[in-house]
Amino acid sequence: MLLLLAAHAVVAAVLPSVVRRWGSRAFLLAALPPAAVVVYVAVVLPRVLAGEPVIESLQWAPGLGLSLTMRLDALAAAAALLVGVVGTSVMVYSVGYFAGQRPGRTAAALLGFAGAMLGLVLADDLLALYVFWELTTIASFVLIGHSDEDEEARRSATQALLTTVATGLVMLLGFVLIGQRAGTYSISAILADPPTGPVITAAVVCVLVGAFAKSAQVPFQGWLPAAMIAPTPISAFLHGAAMVNAGVYLVARLAPGFAEDPAWRPLVLTVGVVTLLVGGWRALRQTDLKRLLAFSTVSQLGFLIVLLGEGSRTAALAGVALLLGHGIAKGALFLIAGAVEHETGTRELPDLSGLRRDTPALAVLAVLAAASLAGVPLLLGGVAKEAGLVAFEHGGLADIAVLVGLLAGSVLTVAYALRLLGGVFGGPPPGRAAAGGTPWALAGPVVPLAAGSLLGLAAPAVDALVAPYADQLPVAPGGDPTYHIKVWPGLTVALGLSLLVLVLGALLHLLRRPAAQLQRRIADALPHGLDVDRGYTWLLDGLQQVAMAVTARVQVGSPPVYLMVVALTVLALPGSALIVGAARGTVGPGDLQAWTSVPEAVLVGVVLAAAVALALVRQRLAVVLVLGLVGYGVAGLFVLRGALDLALTQLLVETLTLVAFVLVLRRLPAQRDDPHSTWRRAARVMVGCGLGVFVGALGLIAADSRGALPVSDRMIAMAEQEAGAKNVVNAILVDFRAMDTVGEISVLLVAITGVASLVLVTRRTVRPGGRPAEPESHTEQEVAP
Repeated sequence: MLLLLAAHAVVAAVLPSVVRRWGSRAFLLAALPPAAVVVYVAVVLPRVLAGEPVIESLQWAPGLGLSLTMRLDALAAAAALLVGVVGTSVMVYSVGYFAGQRPGRTAAALLGFAGAMLGLVLADDLLALYVFWELTTIASFVLIGHSDEDEEARRSATQALLTTVATGLVMLLGFVLIGQRAGTYSISAILADPPTGPVITAAVVCVLVGAFAKSAQVPFQGWLPAAMIAPTPISAFLHGAAMVNAGVYLVARLAPGFAEDPAWRPLVLTVGVVTLLVGGWRALRQTDLKRLLAFSTVSQLGFLIVLLGEGSRTAALAGVALLLGHGIAKGALFLIAGAVEHETGTRELPDLSGLRRDTPALAVLAVLAAASLAGVPLLLGGVAKEAGLVAFEHGGLADIAVLVGLLAGSVLTVAYALRLLGGVFGGPPPGRAAAGGTPWALAGPVVPLAAGSLLGLAAPAVDALVAPYADQLPVAPGGDPTYHIKVWPGLTVALGLSLLVLVLGALLHLLRRPAAQLQRRIADALPHGLDVDRGYTWLLDGLQQVAMAVTARVQVGSPPVYLMVVALTVLALPGSALIVGAARGTVGPGDLQAWTSVPEAVLVGVVLAAAVALALVRQRLAVVLVLGLVGYGVAGLFVLRGALDLALTQLLVETLTLVAFVLVLRRLPAQRDDPHSTWRRAARVMVGCGLGVFVGALGLIAADSRGALPVSDRMIAMAEQEAGAKNVVNAILVDFRAMDTVGEISVLLVAITGVASLVLVTRRTVRPGGRPAEPESHTEQEVAP
């Protein structure tokens, strides 16, 4: 599994170069890693279904207990198969779709996304899952904003990024709370012994917020229809069958451990049913083929959230089966939409009627995929939705309410599926030129996805794939513990409800004109604030205005003010904590000795006197000299303590600083003007003294609070043995902490460059006659804090 992830990364890295040579044929190379995933899962699937998950681990940071652990169980196998099959079909489809183009960045990002999605479904660690989660977000951002010159594409990419990243951070908070309470971040270990309590309830809410946003649930659904600006292969893979399923997968993964949490079911069932209805209702209004499919995806993701989050065995059986059925059917429909647009140049339904005559093969594939999406019996979507209805038909009032919502959403699904088929392939041609037959490069990759809808005829095989996961969940009250997905379950209530849904959906399609008028009236009656796109725009504008207002008041352009804010913050937070700890007796310095020799006392007196003089001296040069005296006094203390290396370093730094200050200050007035009032100067002195006392006290307490052996002892022992050095300080600087030294040298180089610029660069103006003017004078300006 780790090799499969590495293969995705390596091939993605070389794809841009290959695309420059091969053009769109490079997508055939990109199809190999997803195809390898399908082969690998198929090989190990018997072992996985027998209850032996495949586990691989790579130590990431052993000292911190972090490792990259991949775990392939039944649920991960189903999700990996979906990613691999759809990914392979999309890559092959892209050969024809991008013919004549060289989309190197798109190819690399698309394959990189496939690898990130594979890592997400295989990860057995919450933190690793979050890393892959955000990698899919970044890849989606790159793919949606595929055109640097398309403003709409950039806006849609930004919307998707902000929505999923912001909620992803909320989800990360939930992961941290769960991991800390459980004592581990291993998902399998957490699910084996899930923690409980109010903190876990809050964590569950945080995790569900991230899952809802990723799977475009209400109220986060706005980013998905906006993402339809991306090329069709991207929409098919990311926004039809893979990325949007990440939130659904996360709900399914955590349901065995947290479905009994008091916040889980109310949130999952409410949000899922509302999203199912809102998405289906909005899909009926769309005339753009891809936006219709986008809102259809929103709606079906709500259905999946309900089934996989309900937390019972039968619902889980139906949920995983529907996850597979919806993924392959929606992937096929998106690819068909791309082929239609590629051949006709439009996605508008009023301009696309009658295509069954021009593209009969594509029409057959579309009917098969749309029928599975609508829940026609015997097809994969049909048998899965029947099982979903069974999961709620024996419950109480809450389950009945959910069942009614599922039936209403399914009616809308049938109606917009018929609208899609009728709008594209039904009716007479609208007077345009014939489209001609669809090229095999575009129609061929659709065949395995559309044919996957026929897996409903192999329901026992599907049941064998999803049952090991479903068996982890309890049987719902009144449910059948022996229930399995079947091709023909007999004359059951669920079958009758499915047929009723088909009839009502067809009737709604026939009444589409009155329904459209009703939709317009409802849309006009609703306040604009309920429009998700407008809400996103208002929220973004509001945040920008708040940011500008805060910046205008905080960023005043005065370094003294900034320094004062930092000092006060240090005193208010860690300073107050130090005072409280000292008052309680929990922290404090050990036995103290004022000095060990008279020279030390003399040097300390010199340093303190110089520090006091800094607040009183008015001459700039005198200020610099007194400041240097403080540094030289500290260097003297180092000498008395035997730290000659530190003393030499201190002397060199103080001398260099002193010279730099003198070179700069010679261009400023000799007298330091201080327009501040007396009380402000007094406030600065008090804050400075307080900060000095705090830092000194913290140093004393920290030195006396060591709970482990000092690392310096180990460095002294290793200096000659490991570094071949007799001077431990030199060994630390050039060996043990060499990168720190390089960083410090880089900082010094930057500082020296800045000083040299101030000293050597003289701005001059040119008079009309061409004679250089005198250098501009420099005056000091200070802003009062």
